[in-house]
Amino acid sequence: MLQQTAAASTAWVIAKHMVHHRQPFFAPVAAVVALNASRGERGTNAVRLVLGVIVGILAADLAIPVLHHGYGALAVAAFVAMMVALALGSERIVIAQAAVSAILAVAVGGGAGPQRLVDAVIGSGVALVFSQLVFPAEPVMLLRRAESAALAGIGSVLRLTAQALERNDDSLNDQVAQRLHSARDLLMDLAQARESSRRIIRHSPVWWGRVTPISCERHNAERLDLLGSSCLMLARMATAHRMDDSEELAASAPDVRELAGELEELARTPGDHETRRRAAQRALNVVHRLAAREGGTGRTTAVPMAVRMVATDLMAFAGVDAARAVDIARAAPEDLGELSVPAPPSTLWTRLRERRRDSHP
Repeated sequence: MLQQTAAASTAWVIAKHMVHHRQPFFAPVAAVVALNASRGERGTNAVRLVLGVIVGILAADLAIPVLHHGYGALAVAAFVAMMVALALGSERIVIAQAAVSAILAVAVGGGAGPQRLVDAVIGSGVALVFSQLVFPAEPVMLLRRAESAALAGIGSVLRLTAQALERNDDSLNDQVAQRLHSARDLLMDLAQARESSRRIIRHSPVWWGRVTPISCERHNAERLDLLGSSCLMLARMATAHRMDDSEELAASAPDVRELAGELEELARTPGDHETRRRAAQRALNVVHRLAAREGGTGRTTAVPMAVRMVATDLMAFAGVDAARAVDIARAAPEDLGELSVPAPPSTLWTRLRERRRDSHP
């Protein structure tokens, strides 16, 4: 809110005292609208706003000479502006700004269109400076917040799944289904955060020289997406089985509960090295318990196989090389060396956050 207030004030001063607009109301409005988006989306929002204004003014300039400043001109200009914005595959903000700009240009006339365009450029330019240079989004923290929410969501699904496995209670299936929908939404938010971080690397000069940690964390987020898919598949399999599988399903419940606990712990501190190392080790312990229950027979049914997949993907997200995670999941405990989990990527801001968390446990 402070950023939007400062940007609006700056845009008004520029439009009033540098460009000498008598009523520069749209410049501060454009700055606020452009910055009224989630972190990582604000720069794109500013560009979309200007694009919508340009489309709307051009539509009005074509309609006014033919239909003058009447109802027909307003209707045609607004409709054409929205259709052009839609044909360009634009977002809703572009369509809305195109229509509003066309309506104002027709209704007010007298140079309102060009002045609105100048104000839009001023407001959006100020928003770009604020979002890309002065207060750029921190991409690693952006990803970590999305990871934390996704981990908490799929951890909640697995905890409820463990209860369903223990009780073999069909009444819990509906609750699991509801949690599945919420978890899918959180994974979609994670995918959006990955895309936003990619745009930040490309558009914000502040981060051009620090691409490596951001790219590493984006790779971790991709692994989390696979882990989320494995967890959702496990939940679906577990709740789809019938009563005659009750003993085998109940035997998997402690493993599922332990994996849920590790996911919830990671959700609290997704960037903590020790938390990731501990999660990887405990996921490997789950795999070994599954192998011990199989007794060397090689017989693995659907739910234990899904549990193994979740544990393997959890190790990969924690930092174990994906191919290595598969290999150690297949190996006997005595054949394994020390489990190696590299430190997660960090930036100056993430290190400051970690220090503050450690000083205030």
